[in-house]
Amino acid sequence: MLPLLCLISFVAVLLLNNLTPVIAQLPPQLRQEIRGVWLSGNDFSVFRNRSQVQAAMSQLRQLNFNTVYPVVWNDGYTQYPSAITQKMGIPFFFKGVDGQDVIADIISQARSQGLLAIPWFEFGFMIPLTSELASQHPDWLTQKQDGTQTSISAAGEVAWLNPFHPEVQKFIRELVTEVITQYDADGVQFDDHMSLPVDFGYDKYTISLYTQENGNPPPPNPQAQAWIKWRADKITAFMVDLHQTVKARKPNAIFSVSPNYYDFAYKLQLQDWLNWVRLGIVDELVMQVYRNDLESFIGQITRPEILETQQIIPTGIGIMAGLRNRPVSIQQIQSQVQAAHQRGLGIGFFYYESLWDIAPEPAAQRQSAFAALFPNSALRDISQNIPRQPTFKTISLPLYPKPSLGQRVRGNFLEVAVAGGQPKRILLDTGSAGLRVPKEFLGNAPIRKTGQNIKEVLSDGTILEGELVYANVRFGLIPTAEPVPIQVVTSRQCTAQKPKCSAKSGVPFSGIVGVNYFEKSLPYNPLRKLPGNLSNGFIVIGNGGSNSNGSLILGLTADNQAGFKMASWSQQPEINGVPGNRWDSRLSKVCLTIAGSSAKNSCNSKMIADTATINGLTEFKSATTAGKLKPGLLRSANAVKVAINGVFDYNLTPGTRDGFNRWNLSVSPQAEVPILVNTGIAFFDKYDVLFDPVNGRQGFRSRR
Repeated sequence: MLPLLCLISFVAVLLLNNLTPVIAQLPPQLRQEIRGVWLSGNDFSVFRNRSQVQAAMSQLRQLNFNTVYPVVWNDGYTQYPSAITQKMGIPFFFKGVDGQDVIADIISQARSQGLLAIPWFEFGFMIPLTSELASQHPDWLTQKQDGTQTSISAAGEVAWLNPFHPEVQKFIRELVTEVITQYDADGVQFDDHMSLPVDFGYDKYTISLYTQENGNPPPPNPQAQAWIKWRADKITAFMVDLHQTVKARKPNAIFSVSPNYYDFAYKLQLQDWLNWVRLGIVDELVMQVYRNDLESFIGQITRPEILETQQIIPTGIGIMAGLRNRPVSIQQIQSQVQAAHQRGLGIGFFYYESLWDIAPEPAAQRQSAFAALFPNSALRDISQNIPRQPTFKTISLPLYPKPSLGQRVRGNFLEVAVAGGQPKRILLDTGSAGLRVPKEFLGNAPIRKTGQNIKEVLSDGTILEGELVYANVRFGLIPTAEPVPIQVVTSRQCTAQKPKCSAKSGVPFSGIVGVNYFEKSLPYNPLRKLPGNLSNGFIVIGNGGSNSNGSLILGLTADNQAGFKMASWSQQPEINGVPGNRWDSRLSKVCLTIAGSSAKNSCNSKMIADTATINGLTEFKSATTAGKLKPGLLRSANAVKVAINGVFDYNLTPGTRDGFNRWNLSVSPQAEVPILVNTGIAFFDKYDVLFDPVNGRQGFRSRR
């Protein structure tokens, strides 16, 4: 065993030594060590006095702290004079002894000492049931399955605002915007209460929303995995929108979170903060680890999610400096700070008064010890806080078999949120380009109108008309890096040639997200504006004809391209306003055989793989090519074979099942090419299809 132990020790030393250069090579903003302290409601007896605020900030600066987190939202009240809560008739209690705005004073004094001041929304979605806010808006509260509206927390018995309710989201968003604007704050922080206990979510609004999106009410087990994920993803989506709101007001503001350790946060509080980090919406993280036992403390700060996070953003550990009824020794604080420092982690202390005012040791001794913990200055600069791309190289989004509106027989529908609106399941169309939605899908986020009315004619003869606008869009949880062009459809009608188009069916328009790269005008494929690697292509995986979800894989990597056989596109001239390369993604030299027609292994066809077409289609420019076949639905005797040599070989026996085996034939002298094949949605049941706009190619991988 001895040689083996020696080898293990040697490898461990190598690995530990190899960690140092990685941290040393991080960008400047990541080397800004967090040395912070929370200024809690317990501290307001100190901070109501201007001279004491000045003395406190001066002392923190002398002890080489660099960040303060003053509480601004606590116990159902703002700690600052808020015009928003004033309009709601909620009283304000927290003036200074001279009538001053305490938060304004703290921020001003902190800045004068070179400290960052990041207002802290301590209570998040948590409020007392007896508060004015709860009394005024009982419909804003969520509940457990048995109707219980409260839970027991460190703050006592509390109720929970419903994080999924649009009015609750609007209220939180307005408070955050107010703080950023009113104080030009260095950032905002949300802690473990920007969440929801796992037992909650059984209120009428949430049950209705879940049922609408999933077809069934929430499961009775609050810890069912799909139910946990649905609620956690909804909270994440709100955090994405909140991040965009903050950055729109102040691009370099720090969006900070201070959650519990991840396993607890996700499973019991529906707080998927690791996903927030990966999405690029968190600028710093301070994980609360309030443990007395050093071994347990170290176990938490060495978890994989912390190791991942600290390679991306400034990361700190929240350490308990003491409570009024539970003081903490300076020895415990020193050992925990040392353990964090040894692992390249910053520190946040909870809370100011317990640093030395309420402590088992004399104040002078405590202050001397803190001076030793931070012997050198380490000021922070928010100018270094630049926008960050998601760390995902690739991500998979579900494709649903039914839309949010309408009764389409089959399709692949992607969840899309437009201009901060509720996510809607919109038809994924690989055969067209541009996002087109009814105006009802738009949220309240800013929209840039162009006044330009545009028209789009769909393959079934439907004419869509409406204004071209620009707005932010979110695919699942992934927001576009900037606003994208969208057609807001206000009118639908049929062409004279196809009077029985979908506009005449009476079915509401469910929206189309066209992801083809053969753009003919604006709007263009909105996937072009996804952040980072996620914009470099995608893969569509069908559902095999089942009722389960297919998937849209965003971001091509070496791994997810394995097994695909490629066919090339031809490059097209640029169009003003369309970013990136433009391609004719109608594949050439496709071989087509239709039994009973003159098309027998005709390899001069063009083909498009189109998720928006329910049934396969062949369009002949000349009736001669159709031979004895008449336009319309093919029969089983008219077997279809579509192939590209060495790439794919697709066979279909025409039948009567929409979306599975129906195949239509048309003759159109106005057609652009002699033979065009649209394989329809059934093709995606047999092949995964890859779209690569960087290299101008399309890939096919058999699923059989």
